[in-house]
Amino acid sequence: MSEFVETQIEFLKGVGPAKAQALQQELGIFTIADLLSHYPFRHEDRSKVLPIVEVMNYPDVFIQLKGRISRGELIGHGPGTRYSAMLTDETGQIELVWFQGAKWIEKYIDNSKEYLIYGKASKFRNQWNIAHPELQVIDSDFQLSKLGLVPVYPLTEGLKRKKIENKLLVKLSKQVVEDPRFKIQDNLPAPILKKYNFPEKKDALRMLHAPKDSQELEQAKQRLKYEELFYLQLRYLQLKGNRNRTYKGIVFDRVGEYFMGYYDKHLPFDLTNAQKRVLKEIRADLKRGLQMNRLLQGDVGSGKTMVAQLSMLMAIDNGYQACLMAPTEILAQQHGAGIAEDLKPLGLQVRLLTGSTPKKQRTTILAELKEGTVDILIGTHALIEDEVVFQSLGLVVIDEQHRFGVAQRARLWKKGNVLPHILVMTATPIPRTLAMTLYGDLDVSVIDELPKGRKPIKTVHRHESNRPLVMEFLKQEINKGRQIYYVFPLIEDSPKLALKSLMSGYEMVSDYLSTPTYTYSLLHGKMKPAEKEAEMEKFKTGKTQIMVATTVIEVGVNVPNASVMVIENTERFGLSQLHQLRGRVGRGAEQSYCILMSGSKLSKAGKTRIKTMVRTTDGFEIAKVDLDLRGPGEMDGTRQSGILDLRLSDIRKDESILIASRADAQSWLQEDELLTSDASKPIRYELSKSPNRTIWSKIS
Repeated sequence: MSEFVETQIEFLKGVGPAKAQALQQELGIFTIADLLSHYPFRHEDRSKVLPIVEVMNYPDVFIQLKGRISRGELIGHGPGTRYSAMLTDETGQIELVWFQGAKWIEKYIDNSKEYLIYGKASKFRNQWNIAHPELQVIDSDFQLSKLGLVPVYPLTEGLKRKKIENKLLVKLSKQVVEDPRFKIQDNLPAPILKKYNFPEKKDALRMLHAPKDSQELEQAKQRLKYEELFYLQLRYLQLKGNRNRTYKGIVFDRVGEYFMGYYDKHLPFDLTNAQKRVLKEIRADLKRGLQMNRLLQGDVGSGKTMVAQLSMLMAIDNGYQACLMAPTEILAQQHGAGIAEDLKPLGLQVRLLTGSTPKKQRTTILAELKEGTVDILIGTHALIEDEVVFQSLGLVVIDEQHRFGVAQRARLWKKGNVLPHILVMTATPIPRTLAMTLYGDLDVSVIDELPKGRKPIKTVHRHESNRPLVMEFLKQEINKGRQIYYVFPLIEDSPKLALKSLMSGYEMVSDYLSTPTYTYSLLHGKMKPAEKEAEMEKFKTGKTQIMVATTVIEVGVNVPNASVMVIENTERFGLSQLHQLRGRVGRGAEQSYCILMSGSKLSKAGKTRIKTMVRTTDGFEIAKVDLDLRGPGEMDGTRQSGILDLRLSDIRKDESILIASRADAQSWLQEDELLTSDASKPIRYELSKSPNRTIWSKIS
């Protein structure tokens, strides 16, 4: 990299110490190179001017106008003072208003001059206006055509308070990329540049920060997006290769009496073809002498637990222990009871360890575990405590892995004398692009088939006015011998949120269903573990007909006789959560239903979520919509883990670039795994600039 781009930002013309300090504190821009790495998030075409008469056709979008400003006046007193003026052209006029800096604007505006106005038009009290427009005086040197595509950079409120606006960054970036001293070493190998006809990095930065036209801008974006995704995938693949070289896995070379005995004699149902395929993938991992690190995706009810159970039997057949960690006590207890019952004919020792396990029982379990007489340990985060010591841990299964912190997963990962094989499971489907980005160093298996005999859940949307009909339908289902889930978003009424709370909701449901008398279970997160278990047990055994609950039942509750899920205030839930809740029904042979209750006023996103739920039960399709609505940084804990710090690329829209860059990274490492060749020099240069970050999926 040239000395010029390593220059401190304060020495750039137009900056100085005060602005430099603000840019450092707010945006982390210390050098010219940092400035060029602060990419614009969009570009505005400023070569076009709209006649004022056409403003009404462009509500709430940025537009550019030209005219003279007149009739300016200060309105109000003190902090609430605003300045209002009228912009006029040959077609009409529009109000301009400033709520901040009103007195300064009054002094700045010259009624005798013509201005170029840029801002977002909106209607207030039947009159169009633009609040806080950007102003530019049209003088003798002004040429509209020279404005062209103007980059818009991410800014902070702190910068705006210090009067540092977008036009300063536009000016500085343009100044740098047009300076003859601007040179930068390319970080993509020549064969890749040639393959895609990419511009060099220096040219791409000029084309991004000061594009001559839209074609140049698109060229720059394609190259810089590719670069981002190529290095993201390269680091993942290096991590995977390094793990394979460094951590040799336990060889499970036997499929013995426990696996075969259970498979041949005690399997409660025929496996789907998808389950069989995944088991073959896991089996291949376990016998190759490398540590397995596999993500198992599968929709709710697809049979992931059975795959995990059979995988644990492979570990036991080879003389090792296995453990399964679940995010909640309810789910851990369900796994514990189900697996213990399933494996009872094999004589295996299955133990449950949670935060509420009695001290005496806990002491016994820990001793048996250390001695090696416990074959499978199932539990919550209690499994990661220091006193939990295995004799020979060979396989770790983590259910609903995104619900655990990375540090928690790491501690469990290190429980064995040698590194155990890792199988992480999620019932929250992840679109392919997101899976490749979040879990690029993991092998991914997908169960994309539901067990035979399952009927698709019928999902409907109902408003408050339909409540009597909904309640009548619930009575009909209960009278058929079925059970009902009724979910509310809050435990107690909130004065700020117009939501049905659990307690008032319970009263509402019982009032509607008062004749005949039905029995209820009540479940929420503030209850003690023993109370939760007692309520859940009553519902599972059919002693109660209606479970009124919060989202504590989202994961893990399995009651095949429950046929209806009613969700109040559906608009307040995310798509992923709605899909998980719906998955609590449809587990038996009877037709099941999901009823989405909402108010009449719905946001655009709320309408999209509800329409998606009604239209499909495909978890992967739902995940794609969820990704579009929420963005990748909010899914699967990625905002916390800091993985998706992509500045330009968008995995929702750039799937083709992601796939191409990953394939190229794989091919490159196959040819030059340690990056020692001359052709790999640009890659070595880039990796030396940004040492490997922690990529949390490696300890999933």
